[in-house]
Amino acid sequence: MPILQVKNLKKIYSTRFGGTQVQALSDVSFSVEKGEYVAIMGESGSGKTTLLNILAALDKPTSGQVLLGGRDIVAIRERDIAAFRRDNLGFVFQDFNLLDTFSIQDNILLPLVLAGKSFKEMERLLTPLADTLGLTKLLNKFPYEVSGGQKQRAAVARALITQPQLVLADEPTGALDSKATDGLLRLFAQINAAGQTILMVTHSAKAASHAGRVLFIRDGQVFHQLYRGESTNQQLYQKISDTLTLLAAGGEDHA
Repeated sequence: MPILQVKNLKKIYSTRFGGTQVQALSDVSFSVEKGEYVAIMGESGSGKTTLLNILAALDKPTSGQVLLGGRDIVAIRERDIAAFRRDNLGFVFQDFNLLDTFSIQDNILLPLVLAGKSFKEMERLLTPLADTLGLTKLLNKFPYEVSGGQKQRAAVARALITQPQLVLADEPTGALDSKATDGLLRLFAQINAAGQTILMVTHSAKAASHAGRVLFIRDGQVFHQLYRGESTNQQLYQKISDTLTLLAAGGEDHA
């Protein structure tokens, strides 16, 4: 059974005074298996950010379902949604979203503090994770004392510390230089190989070429998808580039 099922999602926004309606998502359906690494791509205005916000339980669709581990997150009560998000989802953002007044360690542990975990439990979860992500020597530093790549690794650790069902990454390489980007993409591959399910929204064909499957969104719908199969990163990169060219030209789905 898929860990994530998205069924017939539709999202219509009304302007401030209700005079105009904008359809951000028209009919989006797809599923993600446990342990998959899926990238979502699309031009600005295609609906991918709206889709990510709904998957993150930050917004509700006009209609449709989002099942995570069999539970419809659309139906979760407002007072319960923050706890559900904290316990089941991990987030990696383009701009890191680290608190400068907190050490790297405190930033990573924040979700566990909010969940009321004991320090012993937090330490048990932090030690191997910090070691895996190469953060052990940085734990007592503050975000302004480390590089962009190190900040993003800290953000990844914060996303993983709760052992979430699903990690949602929003343009995770967007604020990184090429060296830090390569490091983060290797890290994502390592995390995924260990069994973590990842869903990444990105403009970067390079980032998407590291995923196992790429979904393309156009005009609020899933336009096309590519599976890695036996393709290398470079071969998948070329297929992604060809599909993005087709998208920009307004071509038909060539699945």
